[in-house]
Amino acid sequence: MLKKVFGSAVFGVDATTIRVEVNVDSGIGYHLVGLPDNAIKESNFRIAAALQNNGYKIPGKKIIINMSPADLRKEGSAYDLTLALGILSATKQIPTPGIEDYIIMGELSLDGTLQPIKGALPIALQARKEGFKGFILPAQNAKEAAIVNDLKVFGVESIKDVIEFFKDGKPLPQTVINTREEFYKNLDVPEFDFADVKGQESIKRCMEIAAAGGHNIILIGPPGSGKTMLAKRLPSILPPMTLHEALETTKIHSVVGRVKSHLGLMSQRPFRSPHHTISNVALVGGGSYPQPGEISLSHNGVLFLDELPEFKRDVLEVMRQPLEDREVTISRAKFTVTYPSSFMLVASMNPSPSGFFNDPNAPITSSPAEMQRYLGKISGPLLDRIDIHIEVTPVPFEKLSEDRKGESSVTIRARVTKARACQTERFKDFENVHYNAQMNTKQIRAYCKLDETSKLLLKTAMERLNLSARAYDRILKVSRTIADLENSTDVKGAHISEAIQYRSLDRDGWLG
Repeated sequence: MLKKVFGSAVFGVDATTIRVEVNVDSGIGYHLVGLPDNAIKESNFRIAAALQNNGYKIPGKKIIINMSPADLRKEGSAYDLTLALGILSATKQIPTPGIEDYIIMGELSLDGTLQPIKGALPIALQARKEGFKGFILPAQNAKEAAIVNDLKVFGVESIKDVIEFFKDGKPLPQTVINTREEFYKNLDVPEFDFADVKGQESIKRCMEIAAAGGHNIILIGPPGSGKTMLAKRLPSILPPMTLHEALETTKIHSVVGRVKSHLGLMSQRPFRSPHHTISNVALVGGGSYPQPGEISLSHNGVLFLDELPEFKRDVLEVMRQPLEDREVTISRAKFTVTYPSSFMLVASMNPSPSGFFNDPNAPITSSPAEMQRYLGKISGPLLDRIDIHIEVTPVPFEKLSEDRKGESSVTIRARVTKARACQTERFKDFENVHYNAQMNTKQIRAYCKLDETSKLLLKTAMERLNLSARAYDRILKVSRTIADLENSTDVKGAHISEAIQYRSLDRDGWLG
């Protein structure tokens, strides 16, 4: 007796349907073929116990299970339910009318209850694309899969529910989500708010400019000056995610099993803050069975690198290409996967090993030579990809003790969204350019034209402050964003002079 059941495998951020063929013949033996990994090979013990505890069994016959396509590596424990249903169907222990209309996935516990799986969203998208009637999966993943419309999603608690559905026709609970309603419900509820930040008005202004133009930013200041607090609030002033961006982001988090069961669709921009001991594979993605790294998990959001010089140099260098291309390609002998990684980089650092360079009231100070060695850990090419450098000073007691609330994130976000709308209109004819930070040299020349006064101002600043040549394009990009925030069609002298202030690390005396 041959029976077919369908599951799915996730590669990169896309799914591939897996046909599980179960053949029962005379003789004894249990043979699982089709490149399964150890987690799948061990599944027969989990399946045997789960079936036994629910009144069924794996019969003592020759059972051959083929997972097709057979040359594709299958991994993980999510095929337990698929294999169990295939065995029950092929051995005629239960009738399974219409089982081929469903994608069935789930990890079994020994008592038959189901554990959550990874990649529910890409699997559901592929199931809809291939015309399957429904998707049966663990209840914890049901909300995530139900984001996909035109596909029936059934979240089940145990294998018993699925058996009763096929055997007795007992209906399964269908999970239905209004995707748009779910998306807009949590859109304007930021977890952290700029209203909580005391003082630091100039840094808030900097953050607003960075958010409006999608510029990478680095904050330099002593411990306790509020660098991390400010960085955590940056996602709250970024323009709200579009439905397309939300789906794209949820898909990546689904692949690594990071979508919270009560959320379904992610409507807040991600904020990732890896520790400085992170490896380069964990940051950009990869491994023997490739998984997305931190830069892909921060796609459409913010990647915050706290204490930048503490990160290993080779870890920081692997970020250069993703910062330019906004995607990561991981190649293996048999396949290649590409993960999107369009994120805003926010970095923070102390100005010296002690953290108190040039502070006369500091308990410890570092010499200029120590400071240069410390800053030298960050390469020029990486700094070249950071548009805004800003010094953060500690907040005085008078400001800290004030009762007055600062400007809220929602107010700042309204200005940022308006500026982004200008940029969307400006770059509508360019496929890969959506905001100012993505402009290339040709576009900078076209959209950042300067009058003679502004040119003279920029020339004087570059000579007096010893600004490097690479700072020139960055200043023009940032000044274009400042002009957009003020709804100005032209880049003026005032915009240039403000942008010049945001190049601290290019000045003579910072990096030799």
